[in-house]
Amino acid sequence: MSHDAVAAAAADAANAAQEGDIATLEVAAPVATAELGTDDLPPWDVTPPVVARPVARANAFDTAPSDSPSERATPVPAYREPPAAPAARAANPRPVASNPAGNAGRASDMPPDDVPMWLDSEGNGDGDAAADAALWSIVRDGGAADAEKRPALPAVETLDWEALTERVANCQLCGLCEKRTQTVFGVGDREADWLLVGEAPGQQEDLQGEPFVGQAGKLLDNMLRASALKRGENVYIANVLKCRPPGNRDPEADEVASCEPYLKRQVALLKPRVIVVMGRFAAQSILRTQASIASLRGRVHEYEGVPVIVTYHPAYLLRSLPDKAKAWTDWCLARATYEAVCESTPANKPIAN
Repeated sequence: MSHDAVAAAAADAANAAQEGDIATLEVAAPVATAELGTDDLPPWDVTPPVVARPVARANAFDTAPSDSPSERATPVPAYREPPAAPAARAANPRPVASNPAGNAGRASDMPPDDVPMWLDSEGNGDGDAAADAALWSIVRDGGAADAEKRPALPAVETLDWEALTERVANCQLCGLCEKRTQTVFGVGDREADWLLVGEAPGQQEDLQGEPFVGQAGKLLDNMLRASALKRGENVYIANVLKCRPPGNRDPEADEVASCEPYLKRQVALLKPRVIVVMGRFAAQSILRTQASIASLRGRVHEYEGVPVIVTYHPAYLLRSLPDKAKAWTDWCLARATYEAVCESTPANKPIAN
């Protein structure tokens, strides 16, 4: 169809609108838009085709034609949702911006990523504000409702070794879980008489999942051999914290509180005869004190009914060689305490609860 023909068809459509000839109007307008074709529109343009329709009169009794060209024929979408009945509109008014109570379903009151798909860009739904708000609350609170339906995890004090290991591996009780490579649960003989407790995993421990590796671990192995002990044989090694603090900083109070039940359960399952605590922070955390390590050394403490000996951390001894002699006296005290406990208790350890 030529451009002259298109212009003539558009003029016929306008004349038909002015004369009230609806039949002619509805046929002529599509002919005018047919020349464009769907291939001439960009692929992202999904706007429905525009068809000219006569504007409804002010009321059913107004039969006089309007003199205003804008009211003779106004382009509207080809599909228009039928207007709601007056009674339905009165019962279900659309949300009004000036009424916060009526805007329970507006997108402006919701996070950008959480706007429900049944609301438009203005936050309006299908005209039923109460229904929109109720539906939105179901989606918003669905996660909490599902969480309430999930069974509660068993208490830590009821877990066996395997269940406790899995619980620690999936622990998210504090922020340390966000940056860890893996948890460092502990390693060694699960029927050991000796429990060694350090402060927290370092970089290598975080990577390998085992406490006391690297140079500090080698020094600890030498100290054990000097005390007639060996890693993995009648010795179990753990830390106060199961995740590495960023930059090897001192753990925070809430992090210690989150991990303490795990260490208590390890002690209950292991039933050691003696605990050797290595490092200032580990000693202060277990014994719940702010005393210096110098004042805590040289005497027997107690944790969960088990004798506790405090000594220096192997990493500290690598930087302070003169204190190795002091550490040796601590290990001698630990050996003497262990032998005294063995003499006063039966050979078979009680089974953990």
